[in-house]
Amino acid sequence: MSAIVSSFARALAQLADPNVLRILLKSLGMTLVGFVIVAVVGWYSFDAQLAWLGLGDTAFTGAGTLREVASLLIAILFLWFLWRVIAMAVIQFYAEDVVHAVEARHYPAAASAARELARTEQVKAALGGTARALLANAIALPFALALLFTGVGTALLFWAVNGWLIGRELQDMVWLRHAHQREGLCPVSKFERFLLGSAVAALLMVPFINFLAPVLGAAGATHLVHRKIRG
Repeated sequence: MSAIVSSFARALAQLADPNVLRILLKSLGMTLVGFVIVAVVGWYSFDAQLAWLGLGDTAFTGAGTLREVASLLIAILFLWFLWRVIAMAVIQFYAEDVVHAVEARHYPAAASAARELARTEQVKAALGGTARALLANAIALPFALALLFTGVGTALLFWAVNGWLIGRELQDMVWLRHAHQREGLCPVSKFERFLLGSAVAALLMVPFINFLAPVLGAAGATHLVHRKIRG
C-alpha cells in the first residue's frame, strides 16, 4: 500500500512539470473531443432509433419532445458507460509521453537503457487495451443493471472491473520498455497492480478530477514499476 501512495504522491508533485502539463492539456483536449463526438453521435442515433420504433413527431402531441428527452437520457447513460473506455484509450495514446517525462526526470539511467516501442506496437497496445475495456464493460453491463436496486452495487462492479483493466494496462506500458533487461515477470504484484488500477478507476468517477486520472495513473505506474525493479 505504501508503494502505491508514494507513487501517486510523486506523480501528483510532477503535474507542474512543463512536459507533463503539456501532455495533460493534450490528453484533456483529446478526451473532451471524444466525449463530444460520442455524445452527439449517440444522441442523434438514439433519436433516430426511437423515431423508427414509432415515436415519431406525429405519433401524439409532444411525441417529438418526449423522444428528444428520452434520447438525451439514454445518451447520458451511454456516455457514463463509455467514459472509462474513452479514458483508457487516452491513457494508451499518451502513455509513452508520460513515461518518458517521468523517467527523464527521476530515472535517467533507466530511460537511456529502455527499449523504445515502435509506433505499430503502441497502436496495437492502444487498440488492444480499448478492445479489452469495451468487452469487459459490455460483459459487466447486465450485472451492473441488475445491481441498480442496491444503490452502490453498479458503481462498485464497474470500479472493480476497470480497476483490474487499468492496472494491467498501466503496468504493461512501463514494463515493456524495460522487460528486455530483466528476467522473469514484472515485480509488481497482482494486488499492487489492482490497487494502482482501482485508484485510477476511483479518480475517473470524480467530476473534473477524472480529467487528471489518465496522466496521474501513467506517472504513478512509472514510479511504481521502477520502485519495484529497484527492490
